[in-house]
Amino acid sequence: MDAAFDPTDLDIWATRVPYAEFACLRRNAPIAWFDEQPPNHGFWSVHRYVDIIEISRDTARFSSATGVSFEEPTEADMAARRTIIDMDPPSHTKLRKVLAPSFTPRAVAVYEHFVRKLTKLSLDASLHLGEFDFVRHVAREVPIRVLARIMGLPDDQLEEFVDLGDKLIANTDPEITDVVWGRDDTDAYRMYPFRSPYGKQLWDMGRALVAERLHHPAGDLLSTVICAEIDGERLSEVDLDNFFSILVIAGNETTRIAIAQGILAFCEHPGQWERLRADPNLLNSATEEVIRWSCPTHFMRRTVAEDLEYKGVSMAKGDKLVLWYVSGNRDERIFESPDTFDIGRSPNPHLSFGRGGPHMCLGAHLARLEIRVVLDELCKRVARLELAGDPARTRTNFTNGLKRLPVRVVTETAG
Repeated sequence: MDAAFDPTDLDIWATRVPYAEFACLRRNAPIAWFDEQPPNHGFWSVHRYVDIIEISRDTARFSSATGVSFEEPTEADMAARRTIIDMDPPSHTKLRKVLAPSFTPRAVAVYEHFVRKLTKLSLDASLHLGEFDFVRHVAREVPIRVLARIMGLPDDQLEEFVDLGDKLIANTDPEITDVVWGRDDTDAYRMYPFRSPYGKQLWDMGRALVAERLHHPAGDLLSTVICAEIDGERLSEVDLDNFFSILVIAGNETTRIAIAQGILAFCEHPGQWERLRADPNLLNSATEEVIRWSCPTHFMRRTVAEDLEYKGVSMAKGDKLVLWYVSGNRDERIFESPDTFDIGRSPNPHLSFGRGGPHMCLGAHLARLEIRVVLDELCKRVARLELAGDPARTRTNFTNGLKRLPVRVVTETAG
């Protein structure tokens, strides 16, 4: 498509989310072709909510098996680093059945007391400062410690896990990683997660923990997966490597993003913070609106599995197809006043956790719990939230990450 807007221009995303450009595309080009720089071959870009849902459900014609990012990996690359999000049924279904019992609403509810305790500790350590970086002091702290409890990660390695996760999921931001995809030659790392040498480091840490669990099983998710069988066989070392990497990254990064972006939204819409504090019954709908508004993962990619026509558009086998959740979450055909941050919004069928098809986010219930508890505890203590400086966005179009969020708080005790 010949357009001034290039969704692969990461310098745009480093300063803002291009909502206006996506609104224009929804109106005028709901499915558009964008060229890319070699060695990539271009992609179909999908912008409307209904199309995103339909394509997500049609796993036979639109496959996840060749990756979910803009990268175009070889079959050997994918064989080395395929995770559950890079699988189609029935392989995806079988592995999901192993993991799903640990993330049901009932299983997740057990952790509420722990999440609340963690949140209180983080707020105790930060609110008295008056001004602080909300990402570093709160949003970064809670999700990784909850994940550590569920997976059985050692506390003394959590900082390293967070650092490696940042380097991988923000592998296009030179402030975060020194090996930048799209700028540096990453061919030597093509079989590691996110085509990064830090993927190998994360694998190595995971292998050490797996070896320890094999000798000393515990009642955690890591032990469950190690002992699980699919079609009568245990998971291979490759499977365990990639299970570990995706859980550490997805289980931490996306919730951290939602919490941080949610607080940014309340700073920018103080009336909504006053509304929430005045009516705690809005806590659940506020949580859903934070998730819609923040859209932690901007897109997922599929690959066309056969020559086909969709909505009058002819697509060829092997074509990339990018589903922009961030556009679907602002689709005027689905959401009334979609550019309004409304904590009472109902219904709110957002796409932030995926919707339709088999790839709904496994950790959705856990993410909701963490966001809700953080908002609840903040409401009890903070009368007013303000920006104390400019937020710093991550240079990526994959997630809606914030590197820094300087805030100023007025607590109840301060009046």
